[in-house]
Amino acid sequence: MNVPLLQVEQIGKIFHGIPVLTDVHLQLSAGSTMGIVGENGAGKSTLMNIIGGNLTPDSGRMQLAGDNYAPRTPRDAESAGVAFIHQELNLFPNLTIADNLFLTGYPRTTLSKFMLPRIDQRQLLLQSACLLELVGLSVSPKQRVETLSAGERQLVEIAKALQLKPRLIILDEPTTSLSFKERLRLFSLLDRLSNDGIAMLYISHALADVRRLCDAILVLRDGKVVGQGAVEEFNNDRLVSLMVGRESTQQFPQRSSQPSREIALQVENVSQPGTVKDITFSLRHGEVLGLSGLMGSGRTELARILFGLEPMSSGQIKLHGEHVSHLSVARRIEKGMAMLTESRRDDGLCMHASVESNMSLVVEPKFSRGPLGILSKARLAAELRQMKGKIQLDRNAQLKSPVQTLSGGNQQKVVLAKWLLNQPKLFILDEPTRGIDVGAKFEIYALIDQLAASGASILFISSELEELVGVCDRILVMRQGELKDELDRSEFDVDRIMHASLQANQENSA
Repeated sequence: MNVPLLQVEQIGKIFHGIPVLTDVHLQLSAGSTMGIVGENGAGKSTLMNIIGGNLTPDSGRMQLAGDNYAPRTPRDAESAGVAFIHQELNLFPNLTIADNLFLTGYPRTTLSKFMLPRIDQRQLLLQSACLLELVGLSVSPKQRVETLSAGERQLVEIAKALQLKPRLIILDEPTTSLSFKERLRLFSLLDRLSNDGIAMLYISHALADVRRLCDAILVLRDGKVVGQGAVEEFNNDRLVSLMVGRESTQQFPQRSSQPSREIALQVENVSQPGTVKDITFSLRHGEVLGLSGLMGSGRTELARILFGLEPMSSGQIKLHGEHVSHLSVARRIEKGMAMLTESRRDDGLCMHASVESNMSLVVEPKFSRGPLGILSKARLAAELRQMKGKIQLDRNAQLKSPVQTLSGGNQQKVVLAKWLLNQPKLFILDEPTRGIDVGAKFEIYALIDQLAASGASILFISSELEELVGVCDRILVMRQGELKDELDRSEFDVDRIMHASLQANQENSA
């Protein structure tokens, strides 16, 4: 009989007296890929951190290629041939790509037997270039990571894992920062790795991707295995039902209101060299306006310009008829603007601060009174408790806990709560459901519908076309910094959106 590459038996883990994993078991063969799915808080990350050496289990055992496997550190796991690609990337932005790839083990050379070894710069660049070619990233190894897009950084992280020559790779939400074309490139790469005998554990909330890539699926709910088997045994409805513990209903809530005719945001001929050109559109009260486009199309740059985070060379931005182009971010917030940024870790949260501190970041001035600005802690605490229930934060999450201890989906809810407490009338949401499970996604969609019904205006940026079609009243399509198409709900068509997004690239390659 063939010995499984990885065997996990009755793994258990308890945090602060609360079981987060109970009797988890799985088997994974060389060259096979297992999808790990479940809602936020189901125990996926805890299980992967145990296999990857970041945590030690309280019970159970593991074997790797028939040998006992009990890593106490990530280095132990790497030495055994296990690479872990985290959702929150582990790169040093101020270093070059080559330095990041070989930081723990540079290629070295000795000029003579009397000299100490030194870094072999030629081999460093040559081997780095080979790894970048393997993941399909056409950039110089000398380039600093801080100059790369989020999707390009993800590919560097994968190249770093391959440098270890692993026999098992753990991938935690690897497509969240990738464009459509980069995702296809990644899928092709993972297929090749699988054919080369490398086993993979693939965590993702994108169920279609899981069913496309994986040979088997394991479903976790409340720290327990509630489903496991060949991928052919699961369709999306069964997966969702197992994950949430109830029958799957609709994926998107029905819109409960219609946009008014009154304009909330007017953008006129906004341009910034190298990012956006002559952007003109309007956003009405009570409207959810989608913004689609491939990575590099200018979506995020436009959002940051509208919020005042980046400059613009020409054009006008009007909020409720008032020119706000010259205003600071703080003044735009006072005027009723809010922005959920693309990366909650980099600029959405203070990761070491508590949940309540993060939720209070924007709204504290409203709870301060008198010339000395004394904070009314009791009033603020009451609002925070009410908001925790409104956003349906995980039952185990405490307001005093560091926000970094929460799952990715619950962290995203805290970012939303930070803005909701300030009661803005214009929301700019850049990838608001990235890294969030299907149950939490529906909750956020429902919240967006409630905001629109109350008269708020939402600019909704997403890489998921199905999400845009399910949530929005209109969709704008960008490519190469320009608006190229506009679709009303009656015209929504995924093929048309993709054609508008890709046309320029097709023309350039023709």
